[in-house]
Amino acid sequence: MDRLSAAQRGKVRRASAPAPSSENENAELNVVPFLDIIVNVMMFVLATVAITFTSTAEVKPPSNKPSKTAPTNLAIVVVDDGFSVKTSAGTVANVPRGDYAELKRVVASLKTSPEDKSVTITASAGVRYESLVATMDAVRQTDDGKDLFPDVAFGVVR
Repeated sequence: MDRLSAAQRGKVRRASAPAPSSENENAELNVVPFLDIIVNVMMFVLATVAITFTSTAEVKPPSNKPSKTAPTNLAIVVVDDGFSVKTSAGTVANVPRGDYAELKRVVASLKTSPEDKSVTITASAGVRYESLVATMDAVRQTDDGKDLFPDVAFGVVR
């Protein structure tokens, strides 16, 4: 067998080597790193979402049953400095803030018939939620457990 010269060996090596391919030929987009980032972001978002728990109070809308006596149309407006108790006749009383016993006494004096059960509570924007709940509790029952105005509806300040 004849031995190949260095030039011949170089020519054979170049001929048997794979041809250099261009950059655009058979190019594929590797989406695995992109999907890894998306999954990590989703896990982070799900782990840091603030879950809010809210409590609800069952509220019944006023009924359209005809009554024998004229309804009181009781409305209580809760503002920063207290309560304004109103009926269809106008403003009945202004009660200082936090005096729920006085509010309960005023509302009890306005109860004219057992059929009159609805009250509309309206609050200004600065009133705390706890104050609104305490107002609802004060007008629902007397201290001895008798119903005052158990059907509470919420009004909107205009």
